[in-house]
Parts: sequence; C-alpha cells; structure tokens
Amino acid sequence: MKRPIVTLTTDFGARDHFVGVMKGVILSIQPAAQVVDITHEVPPFSIREGAFAIAQAFRYFPKRTVHVVVVDPGVGTARRPILIEAEGHYFLGPDNGVLSMVYAGRKHKARHITAEKYFLKPVSNTFHGRDIFAPVAAHLAKGVRPAQIGKLIQDHLKTEFARPVRTGKRYWTGSVLHVDRFGNLITNFRLEEFPDLRVRPFRMTVGMLTVTRLASNYQEAEPGELVLIPGSTGYLEVATRQGSAAQILKCGAESPVELMIL
Repeated sequence: MKRPIVTLTTDFGARDHFVGVMKGVILSIQPAAQVVDITHEVPPFSIREGAFAIAQAFRYFPKRTVHVVVVDPGVGTARRPILIEAEGHYFLGPDNGVLSMVYAGRKHKARHITAEKYFLKPVSNTFHGRDIFAPVAAHLAKGVRPAQIGKLIQDHLKTEFARPVRTGKRYWTGSVLHVDRFGNLITNFRLEEFPDLRVRPFRMTVGMLTVTRLASNYQEAEPGELVLIPGSTGYLEVATRQGSAAQILKCGAESPVELMIL
C-alpha cells in the first residue's frame, strides 16, 4: 500500500496522552502511515472485550493492514509480546488472549517479538504500547518482514471464551462477550451453530431472567420485553426495544449465559 494502515485498539481511553504518544511513535518511524482508531474504550483490563473488538473490525480493512491491540494487565511481567499473521493481516499485542479471537479457527503464524533493535529505548515496564508495539508496527508498515521481528512459536495462549460449552444433552453454557453502547448483551452463541432456535422453543438464562423468543430486529420486541436477536456481529444478542437489556438484567461482559433447547 502506498499509505500503509496501522489500527489501534486499546483500553487507554481519551483522557490521557497514551494514544497520542503511540501515534507519534508510529508517524515518526513511518510518516506515510494512516493511523486508524478502532476503539480506545475497551473497559480497563478487559482482555475479552479487546479480543471481541479486533475480531469484529479487522476483516473490513485491506490486506497487509497492521493492527495494534493493547489491553495488557500483565505489562512488565513475563508475558510475551507477539506478532500474529492471519488472513493477510498483521496483529501485534501481548500473549494474554487478546488476539485469540483473531487466530482461533484460522490458519495463522505466531512469532515472539524479540528484535529489540525495533524497540524504543529504554523500554518501560508499564508502557509497551509505546516502546514495543507501536514502533514494531511502524517498522512492519515500512516494509520490515515478520521473520525479522522474531521466531515462530507454537505455545501462544489459546483462549476459548468465544465458544459456548455443552454441559448436557440440551444444555450449553456460554457468556457475554460485550455490552454495546445501547445495552445489548452480545453473547458467544452464534445462530448458525444453533439453527434449532428458529424452529424449537428454548430458554436462555442471563442473570435472574430468561429469554424465550427469537426476534429478527429490535422493533419486534414489546417495550421492556427481552428477546434474542441475531446481531450484525454474527453473535446472538439479548436486547430490548429502545432500552438497555444490560440495565434490566444487571449484567455485563463475562456474565454467564445458559441455553436450553426444549
């Protein structure tokens, strides 16, 4: 690409200087880069929601885009910085599961980022987004090959929070991956994996309440009624009409979800 793209996904928010500094590092190394913010409003330390955000967004970018994902409660510890190559994209982030929804079920290569000549010095124990991930991303955008960044590894963390677990003949246990701005609870259940929900009665329990109806859009719900909706993400959402299902259920990300198909 004449103007390589680098995306940023973090839990840094907009109040502090962190995001701006990362952009400055990238542009200092590769001035031609287009830096795109996916989101900086991942809840602090929420690896699951960071994983969900990048997994939803990356496929809409051109091949060879470099994606930096920094949700890193273990920064400064023994956890490794890694580079993932998948579907023609590059992903940089900590080896803590935040990239696992990108590489789960996809052919990919994983590398341990060890080429310190591409780091900013000295490397802070608390800001690897600035000192490791941003400069390495910029060098990739400038044409450095992944093999120059680090050696291939096989033991990167494989986190399975994106898939529900079967717990009985008609029972599955899953969780809420994300709560969007409108209070819809995005579960880790996909309608394509549970087609019986279209034709058979079911009960999905979230918090203290149970959802028993599948709707095709938000307007099909009665005011205050909780329904299950196939969302634009591909996952099933617990939602209500012009209201917040999260407030009704008093639930959030990582809340357990139980499904029974009758």
